[in-house]
Amino acid sequence: MLQSKNRALEYCILPSNKKENNIENTMLYVSHIIGKGRGVLTSKKIERETVIERCPVIVIDADQVNHLKDTELNNYYFCWGKNQESAAIALGLGSIYNHSYTPNAIYRPCLEEQVLEIVAIKKILPNEEITFNYNGTPNDHSPLWGNDQIDWVV
Repeated sequence: MLQSKNRALEYCILPSNKKENNIENTMLYVSHIIGKGRGVLTSKKIERETVIERCPVIVIDADQVNHLKDTELNNYYFCWGKNQESAAIALGLGSIYNHSYTPNAIYRPCLEEQVLEIVAIKKILPNEEITFNYNGTPNDHSPLWGNDQIDWVV
């Protein structure tokens, strides 16, 4: 479960019509990351504040979220909604990005569009892994999901 713990999280307000600020998905690729499993990397340089990917999401109503707990999807959903009472499964590469306490991107929920944006917060070099902090904000160093079960966290 990826959440912001009620921290200030940027939300998309209006659809992004600036195609020049979006990179082509052909620049992104999935590769095995030693100690982590799959991760998302870029084949070209990405500038700060670039929208890396706009991932459509499947929204799961609040009354159904508990059903995810006993499934593999429990490790892949994002808290969703104004009060984060619902869940969302990100399509595209959205559920493949790895966590880091020193991320180079953030995720930004676009609630009305049902899209999750991945946005660069610093320059990302070719063949560099793209990561964000699963806690919702780049500087949140809280243990993931309230525990230390993930041993590859950087």
